[in-house]
Amino acid sequence: MHGHIALVLHAHLPYVRHPEHPRSFEERWLFEALWESYLPLLGVLDRLAAEGVRAPIALSVSPTLAAMLRDALLCRRFELHVQRTEALAKRVGQVLGAGVFAPALAFYRDRLEAAWAVWEGCDGDVLGALQRHARAGHVELFSTAATHAFLPGLLPTPASVRAQVRLGRQGFGALVHGDAARAPAGFWLPECGWDPRLAPDLSSAGVVWTVVDEHALSPSTGSAVAGRVAAGSAAATGLVPVRSASGVVFFGRDRVSAREVWSREEGYPGHPDYREFYRDVGHDLDESVLGDELGPDGSRLMTGLKLHRITGPDADKAPYDPVAASARARLHAAAFVARRREHLARAIEVAETGNEGSRGTPPVVVAAYDAELFGHWWLEGPMFLEHVLRMLGGEGRGGRSSEEGRATAGLLTPGAYVERHGTSVGADPVASTWGEGGFGTVWIGQRTARLWRHVHHAEGPVRAAVQRVRALGEEGVRGAAVDQAVRELLLLQASDWAFMIDRGEMTSYAEARVRTHVIRSRRLAEFASRGGGSPEDDAWVGSVCRHAPFLAEVSGEALREMLVPGGRESA
Repeated sequence: MHGHIALVLHAHLPYVRHPEHPRSFEERWLFEALWESYLPLLGVLDRLAAEGVRAPIALSVSPTLAAMLRDALLCRRFELHVQRTEALAKRVGQVLGAGVFAPALAFYRDRLEAAWAVWEGCDGDVLGALQRHARAGHVELFSTAATHAFLPGLLPTPASVRAQVRLGRQGFGALVHGDAARAPAGFWLPECGWDPRLAPDLSSAGVVWTVVDEHALSPSTGSAVAGRVAAGSAAATGLVPVRSASGVVFFGRDRVSAREVWSREEGYPGHPDYREFYRDVGHDLDESVLGDELGPDGSRLMTGLKLHRITGPDADKAPYDPVAASARARLHAAAFVARRREHLARAIEVAETGNEGSRGTPPVVVAAYDAELFGHWWLEGPMFLEHVLRMLGGEGRGGRSSEEGRATAGLLTPGAYVERHGTSVGADPVASTWGEGGFGTVWIGQRTARLWRHVHHAEGPVRAAVQRVRALGEEGVRGAAVDQAVRELLLLQASDWAFMIDRGEMTSYAEARVRTHVIRSRRLAEFASRGGGSPEDDAWVGSVCRHAPFLAEVSGEALREMLVPGGRESA
């Protein structure tokens, strides 16, 4: 029997577009992720494809990220950001380049040049480049909720759950493929947040497969699974997907592989050879060197240029050695592959001796991570990833890997697994998330309770406005206002704001975004409901639409239907 490894990456950032500021701090999140994570990942895919290495991965792209990658303003600002970073690296080199930091500075120059090469090679169209890899079978692209909303938190407002799921899929199709009808088979549950009450929404939207955290499928977590999974079966290993009563296939995210890569304390990224994330030249060097890489109030910023390695737990850090870090990434990749093969070998033994109901079902290790981990948080992550893919990959479509153990560890995406093997195990996952505690405390815990009151109450006025405009049959400015009210409601529901508030990081920004979207959605809904606005009101509606053109590709009934289906529901 063959086992499989499914490498799943989830690429998401909150919608951060601030044309009112020439250099928004929050837009740097996108720019840093681009040159540190997304472009290096695209470079890995390009190299493997050019060399004929067959190593398919699954990659979800959130509609908010896709919208930003398609935004001409943000793309221009990204290019300016990289140019400023290159200029800063040159100035730092003039000060420090002849000493112990020379190798690190040379590494960053090469990394920036490589990012430019990939960016220019795809004419700044990252989504288009990913599409080409998808057509060639190198990537299975899929999506998530429209604004990455924490879906269990929206259960009191079921219309919003429907809108998040369906618009997430349709928005992805419109942004990535130029066709809202081209929705992917897979769906990433934001924060792996699952509740059995979400099943009808996923099924009716056409979702084929998704990923939950491993404990959602463990027989020890609840009778919903334990009653249907025999102790001696392949499913009991946690490495066989299950089909719920709704028809959706659920893959369990492997916690061991997650811990090895995610954990700074236990995992690979915390090794002393790797680059120290929290030591940045923006905090170390004189303002005369940093130039305009300072906040508007003169505050220090992370620049992305970090010249020290982790070294140890204390404050003293040694200079970064790119050669040693690269060698360590290869060793860690080999260890990662070997452990996945060992895990699969044990699972295969169980599967071949298990009960008749699941005997012969191939196990699959689902190694799922945030894409931004590779490169941004863990600088050497793309190197590690490339080594893993080469070790597990084959040559061409029908090629065979030269690596030993291919029979027990072949790369396969979740969608391809479902097409090839299906699943013989029926079970319903229990409510769960990934992250601290495993049951949603980060997003719906005590620290974020005040947020949800605003999120839940905001839906009613928007739904009422949709019905009012639909009943009157009027469009124009009124139609634009109600469409933007739906978009503002979706942006309010993003899980990012709860995460920031819970962590106490960027809390003031998260709270400002919540206030902004609450006020805009309410005012737009009121305008659309009453009509007959003044020229000033009309101008304001236009300015809001231009300021936040998220999902502008979906409008009118295609958008409103997702929140209020056909006018059949009452507000």
